[in-house]
Amino acid sequence: MTLTKLKSTVLLVIAVLALDLDTLAQSTPKYSNEYLSIGVGGRALGMSNSVIASADDVTAGYWNPAGVVKQEDKLQLSFMHSNLYSGIANYDYLGLSTKVKENAAISFSMVRLGVDNIPNTIDLIRNGQINYDRVTSFSSVDYGFYVSYAQKALKDGLSFGGSAKIIRRKGGEFATAWGFGIDASAQYETDNNWQFAIVGRDITTTFNAWKYTFTEAEEQVFVQTGNEIPINSLELTLPKLLLGVAKKFDVNDDFSVLTELNLDLNTDGKRNTLIKSNFISGDPHFGLEAGYKERMFLRGGIGNVQQVKDLQYVQQWTMQPNMGVGLSLKNFVVDYALTNMGNLGAGTLSHVFSVRAVINPIATTK
Repeated sequence: MTLTKLKSTVLLVIAVLALDLDTLAQSTPKYSNEYLSIGVGGRALGMSNSVIASADDVTAGYWNPAGVVKQEDKLQLSFMHSNLYSGIANYDYLGLSTKVKENAAISFSMVRLGVDNIPNTIDLIRNGQINYDRVTSFSSVDYGFYVSYAQKALKDGLSFGGSAKIIRRKGGEFATAWGFGIDASAQYETDNNWQFAIVGRDITTTFNAWKYTFTEAEEQVFVQTGNEIPINSLELTLPKLLLGVAKKFDVNDDFSVLTELNLDLNTDGKRNTLIKSNFISGDPHFGLEAGYKERMFLRGGIGNVQQVKDLQYVQQWTMQPNMGVGLSLKNFVVDYALTNMGNLGAGTLSHVFSVRAVINPIATTK
């Protein structure tokens, strides 16, 4: 695939998306299922999530399914845990990928975002009497399950893939949702270490079917306190297009530098991003990875460029810097990232650790 053909394909995809989504964007919520965009893996988060072109391990099942087929190991396992927003929420990732044949691979991924021990005060006051013994607690938990497949194309350097994802969201026993969506992607690598990627997330428009269950007494509390009683509904997540380009430079036999630039194009209306319109909002982010003997890595990235008001209500441009390190042993990789998920101040800095293990058949001699 030549660069001209790749550019034409990208422009065609954007044009097709623009046909019907403008009207739909006016009636759908922004940031639907946004927890699925947080990111996974210490490497990616240290590079401000700029990895869709270079992802080539088990985490590619989340970032770019087409990259899973590039893994050289028979089986890879990965796990990540982080406390977000000063420990209020727990964010976890688990991934597994395997080569099913030389030119194909599959992966299974799960992400979980949960806030536990939320006080349920709906029954705090009964008949005008306050009784704290009636205060219970519940958890608000969001899950995303991915099943991904990747295949090498006949064209050297080109691979494509896709993911089917199942969404499970739960707020205690009274709010639950099931959802389903599909992602599709492609990666292309040239002979001189240029890498290109395109990822279409929620290409069929992902849905969440919400169901609410309240007792009659609980509904009366909503009415008495002036709150609206939630009703069963369908929440839609509009397609998102991710574009990426990366280049790896070999400084010498020991040192290498990889740079990657990504652009996230959202179609759910105007967002507070660097590029914005009533239809598409573009969020660019950049990452860099310096490696020593493919064993030790130093990473950095810049993203989340947006306008905010200061104390004098003057608009200013801000951006979110990230950083991280990595250590690769024979069959074990440890990555760390220091990141500000919400760009809300020093108090929300998150320390992210992820590990990746590889399993290969033991070589036998005759």
